[in-house]
Amino acid sequence: MRFTLLILATAPLLLGGCVVQQAAQTALDVVSIPVKVVGEGVDAVTTSQSEADRRRGRELREEEERLGREARRRERAREGRRGSAEDDRF
Repeated sequence: MRFTLLILATAPLLLGGCVVQQAAQTALDVVSIPVKVVGEGVDAVTTSQSEADRRRGRELREEEERLGREARRRERAREGRRGSAEDDRF
């Protein structure tokens, strides 16, 4: 009985640190959440230099690919016209 009473008497003292720590952690979370949200919003809106470089490189590659496709298409059309003109001569 004395042992149970001793445990019950000391439990709030031993667990008090957990409660205080949890309250402090909760207060820290409440304060830091708006900062994190604003930081994420700024990251979503702004573009870093490396992101801009990657985007520009991608745009240049896509433009070169488009020009290459058009050049191949023109070359095939030119060869097709040349081939049909040669066929007409025979």
